[in-house]
Amino acid sequence: MMMKTRSPASIMSQRGVVNLRRWFSQEGAKETIKKDKKDAAKSLWNSAEFWGGMGALAGWGMSGAAIYDATISGPEVISLNMTSVLIIYSSLFCRWAFVVKPQNLLLASCHAANIVAQLNQLRRGLEHRMKSNPEQVSKLVQDASMAGVIGGVAIAAGPRVRQLLSQQNLGVISKIAAADAGPFTVHFWAPMSKWMISGASFMDLNRPTDQISLPQYTALTATGLFFTRYSLLVSPINYVLCSVNIALFFSSGWHLGRKLKADYF
Repeated sequence: MMMKTRSPASIMSQRGVVNLRRWFSQEGAKETIKKDKKDAAKSLWNSAEFWGGMGALAGWGMSGAAIYDATISGPEVISLNMTSVLIIYSSLFCRWAFVVKPQNLLLASCHAANIVAQLNQLRRGLEHRMKSNPEQVSKLVQDASMAGVIGGVAIAAGPRVRQLLSQQNLGVISKIAAADAGPFTVHFWAPMSKWMISGASFMDLNRPTDQISLPQYTALTATGLFFTRYSLLVSPINYVLCSVNIALFFSSGWHLGRKLKADYF
């Protein structure tokens, strides 16, 4: 039986088809890889777990900063105002992280640790100020006592007042009272406590750089960055939290920049 002889043109044509298929296959693989990378980046950008995890790590950095400062820094660098605000802030965010959706236990645990660390810092700062400036300590105790009384009354009466306002058909007021992230929920007061941090930074923009804690303000700046995105991915969406983290990022970043410039440039 005679074998059919293929012409050179036929062979070249078949090779061309094979090469063309291979080229398209390679291009298809490249496009698939590019698409997968874009999808992965998009997935991270829209992932509450990712941004919440990064925010929690930054929060752990803040707790670590307090512990670090307690071991190597003297009590003279401790800001009593900022430390007091951080205790309130972490108390509220510990609760917020537990009830927000998706739940963020890593964030809750870091704030619980920060409460302990900041209480220790407050103790050290008060002991130092009692020797150098007892009047400042007395004023701080008075302010803290007043805030504690007001806060306790608000917490006790809040649920009942919210129920009454929600049922009275008062239009916008009733809607605000019943809102998932309204002023009768931790979703509102947690970011408001962060406004106190930003406010403390804004009120002290010219603070001497030798009294600025580099680890603390690094952690605060990172927290502002990550939570700006995270606040738009949780349920309920928290625009108050978004706005305050933008402010926190810039105010803490200002102090951080001054500290870095003074110490390293």
